[in-house]
Amino acid sequence: MRGGGLLVAGTTSDAGKSVVTAGICRWLVRQGVKVAPFKGQNMSLNSFVTREGAEIGRAQAMQAQAARVEPTALMNPVLLKPGSDRSSQVVLMGRPVGELSARGYHGGRQKELFEPVMACLEELRGTYDAVICEGAGSPAEINLRRTDIVNMGVARAARLPVLVVGDIDRGGVFAQFFGTTALLAPEDQELVAGYLVNKFRGDVTLLEPGLDMLYDLTGRRTFGVLPYAHGLGIDEEDGLRVSLRGAVRESVVAPPIGEDVLRVAVCAVPLMSNFTDVDALAAEPGVVVRFVDRAEELVDADLVVVPGTRGTVKALAWLRERGLADALARRAAEGRPVLGICGGFQALGERIEDEVESKAGTVDGLGLLPVRVRFAAEKTLARPVGEALGEPVEGYEIHHGVAEVLGGESFLDGCRVGAVWGTHWHGSLESDGFRRAFLREVAAAAGRRFVPAPDTSFGLLREEQLDRLGDLIEEHADTDALLRLIENGAPAGLPFVPPGAP
Repeated sequence: MRGGGLLVAGTTSDAGKSVVTAGICRWLVRQGVKVAPFKGQNMSLNSFVTREGAEIGRAQAMQAQAARVEPTALMNPVLLKPGSDRSSQVVLMGRPVGELSARGYHGGRQKELFEPVMACLEELRGTYDAVICEGAGSPAEINLRRTDIVNMGVARAARLPVLVVGDIDRGGVFAQFFGTTALLAPEDQELVAGYLVNKFRGDVTLLEPGLDMLYDLTGRRTFGVLPYAHGLGIDEEDGLRVSLRGAVRESVVAPPIGEDVLRVAVCAVPLMSNFTDVDALAAEPGVVVRFVDRAEELVDADLVVVPGTRGTVKALAWLRERGLADALARRAAEGRPVLGICGGFQALGERIEDEVESKAGTVDGLGLLPVRVRFAAEKTLARPVGEALGEPVEGYEIHHGVAEVLGGESFLDGCRVGAVWGTHWHGSLESDGFRRAFLREVAAAAGRRFVPAPDTSFGLLREEQLDRLGDLIEEHADTDALLRLIENGAPAGLPFVPPGAP
């Protein structure tokens, strides 16, 4: 039997679509509903490798965890990984198929992808009781409607009801709801069932007159008002949407403040990818994680992380221009900890030969690790397991660079020289025993008395956060009405009444 479904759209990017989709998935699975997430097209530098070796958006992997199912390529058939302001690598069904400009993608290739996107959705709907789809950006991007394969194009083809999410914390949410609906074509307007207010602070009764007026103007109800929730610690999709000056990765567990707090500085390199790697550090009580872009911000750091990037050569140039390269070299000489992950690991090596990503040819690395990297046309996608510091480790790999390790102490697939560590493995710090062993080494090198909490489980903390999302839906949304939408499909031709209409 064909499963039910819902499309969660948003008035803007970062309105809360990803977390609302995850919350609905967690709420449904707790009701005994077999549910799966879906996003036809995702643009993100935060990605994940499924067990079948497919690359998908990390947000969809998180949503699959919320639904308590194994993530697969069906859940995110098209992933766009930006390489510049104007071009992206296109990943189809978990495998890269080429690099395209925005004009080239929207000018023709996107249309070709509509059929496989819909085939994936239909396969999921044939397997699950419900599929909760996430839109991208805003459904009212009217310049892109002709080639849309993720918002109203999917909703109309699959006859899905649409729930529009708005972030009231930004202000202007009523105008956003009204304007989004007004800009849609009549055939698309018919599918908009109503609205969900996200990140509300204060007394909800003060909001209710506005919700009533919105109903009078649009003929659509509001399905709930979700309160602002601090410290969700859930994977982000598109990157850090804050100014990097003073940005702090929000900890799941508030750290104590004192002399033995471990300070982690993450170099905010261009095209930073999978910065979620440091979430497991932020989850540890007593660890503070900051994103930095100036050399002087490394001075008091106990650990510096050079994270993954979609542009290793560009990141190298950025590190040198800002004096961070010299600061990293001084740290290495002083025996102060540095960790390079994926592209950051490559940057710490001696030499990079890149005719694939940047096409820059041979470029000198920072020379902090005895590693030479050659970029291969085929991308490595893997889910390795191993051991480091006497502890089991799991991770995932997403990279074109092939590393030749010429010395140092073996460390996962990379190496260690003194206090400088490098690996291609994303997610390794989520392995609790390894993370604690690594932090003990960092603390010893930094001269801190810091001792990691013996019972911090990153997996358990993530489950608790996903349950919090489910609680938000269960406690603050009209779940009976949502369930009817999911089960019964698109509403039947709701009218749109513009201001002043008779």
